[in-house]
Amino acid sequence: MTKPKSSEGTSFGASTPLKGVNRALQVLEYVAVHKGRAIDISEGLDLPWATLHRTLQQLEQGGFLQKNPDTNQYSVGSRMWFIGSTYVADHAALEIARPYLERAAKTKGITVQFVEQSGNQSTVLFSLHSGEPITKAATGYHFPLHVGSKGQVLLANSSDDFIESYIAEGPSKLTKNTLTDPEELHQKLAQVREDGYAVTIADVQLFSGSVAAPIFDAKGNTVACVSFVARKSFLQKEENQEALLETLLDTSQSISMSLGWRP
Repeated sequence: MTKPKSSEGTSFGASTPLKGVNRALQVLEYVAVHKGRAIDISEGLDLPWATLHRTLQQLEQGGFLQKNPDTNQYSVGSRMWFIGSTYVADHAALEIARPYLERAAKTKGITVQFVEQSGNQSTVLFSLHSGEPITKAATGYHFPLHVGSKGQVLLANSSDDFIESYIAEGPSKLTKNTLTDPEELHQKLAQVREDGYAVTIADVQLFSGSVAAPIFDAKGNTVACVSFVARKSFLQKEENQEALLETLLDTSQSISMSLGWRP
């Protein structure tokens, strides 16, 4: 069984000291991505049952985790949502980006997202529909970095070491169109860096596609990305895709420049 990785790419295996607060944080991060029973979490983190049981009890009692009485599966609790929502509320880059995102959402037939990397995941921090929702991916949804244009933009702008480590983990498929072959992934990421944006179709959901572009800070670091999700039939038309990309790049560059970035 492949061990999941932390945001620094360190395996959660037996060699990692999981004690006290650190252990609790690792359990929370694991459950955020892998809802499961105690036995599933124990195997995933390679932790002794007795040690994990105490940690799960404490986290559940504190409201950081909740347990489904029918399935015995643990998931993130309301206290974690409180902490996470505070992070979003105080997010300086998102506040600067919000007016540009709202303007972009006037484009018919898209869902506009502000997305940030969190470890091996792309996490949606803001989502706004221009009409009928195209995707259920609201605030808080997360996806593996190799899927969707948002994940590919964030992954493409990561360090070479992180990219190699991520691909070595063996990315999984969400649909038949999800790109998982290591060589093809490397080629796609190189193309994303060269183009300055990513386009994916039907690799997350079979009926939708998306375009995304990076957001840079004053030092030129990629701090987030803007993603437009549209119906597959809409995005497959060349004229629609070109128009969407023009709006996307205008939005991402406007946000970046407001953060101090200069081309």
